[in-house]
Amino acid sequence: MFSEQNLRRTGVIAVCGLVLSGLIFGSSVFASRGQDRPRSTQTTQPTPTPTPPATVPARPAATPTPSPAPQTQKPQVDRIAPTLGEPPPPPRLKPTPTPTPPEVLDADSVIRINAELVQLHVRVIDRNNRPINNVPKGDFHIFEDGVPQSIETFTREEVPISYGLAVDTSASLRSQIQSVIDAGKTIVNSNKAGDETFLVRFISSDKIETVQDFSDSKEALMDALDNLYVEGGQTAVIDAVYLSAEHVSEYKKGDEGDRRRRALIVITDGEDRSSFYKQEQLFARLREEDVQIFVIGFVNELDKEAGFIRKSPRDKAVNLINKLASETGGRAFFPESISELPQIANEIIRDMRTQYVISYNPTNKTQDGTFRAIKVTVDQASDSEKRIALTRTGRLARKETGSSVKPPAVRMPATSNPNQKP
Repeated sequence: MFSEQNLRRTGVIAVCGLVLSGLIFGSSVFASRGQDRPRSTQTTQPTPTPTPPATVPARPAATPTPSPAPQTQKPQVDRIAPTLGEPPPPPRLKPTPTPTPPEVLDADSVIRINAELVQLHVRVIDRNNRPINNVPKGDFHIFEDGVPQSIETFTREEVPISYGLAVDTSASLRSQIQSVIDAGKTIVNSNKAGDETFLVRFISSDKIETVQDFSDSKEALMDALDNLYVEGGQTAVIDAVYLSAEHVSEYKKGDEGDRRRRALIVITDGEDRSSFYKQEQLFARLREEDVQIFVIGFVNELDKEAGFIRKSPRDKAVNLINKLASETGGRAFFPESISELPQIANEIIRDMRTQYVISYNPTNKTQDGTFRAIKVTVDQASDSEKRIALTRTGRLARKETGSSVKPPAVRMPATSNPNQKP
């Protein structure tokens, strides 16, 4: 009995010891876990911090600023210009001039240069458009901007003529092309020693072609006229006159003793449809050149009716042709039939050869590039019909910088011409 009680007590004591040791061990484990938590937070915090810097440098690379691309493409989309370019590139209308070697002068040589001398080609006619060839120097009077000018030189001597034939070969002249060629041959056949002619055919701005450059060979010019043919396209009359007149003006310009008379004969219906240059630019350029323009205008086939928002094509063509002639001291012809072409050709020949060449030294020496109006009058003889002097309407004063005046700044004078038709 004693032994069983002792055994029970011993067992209870052992059990209590085990429980007590378990409690002590559990508290130590719990304490160790509590101490490990801050360490784990310290090791996990550095891992998310590298991610923000990794996304920051990617932003500039992802935004390549797309705005410049539409800016560079926009002018190409908005720009509307004919294939002629700026300026139109005529392949053979602007030949490279052959440089001439400088002249060797003696020490005692004297050079006199008058760069300001203005030369005029003047036609004098009566009321029936017949030329008057016996007017003396003292009967002429020149005015620039209303101010009288002193005549320096005066002659009626026949001088070589450099002129161009610019023929409209668009489909609108299909029925007249052979008569136009024959009229051109009549003009070329009248060439005299020293005369030179070049031939241009034109349609649209990209089809202004030199068929034959300046030549004194009638045979070469006749062959070139025979090679003309009609072709479809939008007629660019203004561009053709601009380039052809420029070529005539620059040909042999500056040669010693240059006294050539320069002219351009244009055969067209006068309807401009797709020129690169504007009328203001054309007439501003013509005022810089001493080129008389004679125009044969086949305008009868054009529409005479005007709309609410557009002018009659025929009226526009007539106005352009008349202005080309009056501004340059030339003449306009409007044939009613092709049978009139031989007579017109002979009148152009007569007008080109029966002219007075007069020059003056302008009193206004200001070189500002402005337009100077020119007027020539002739004293009236008591025993003859009225005399009418015809020449170009003005000139552009030279500019010191050498740059040309912008066309919008040019003053357009109001002029009248006895050859104009309503």
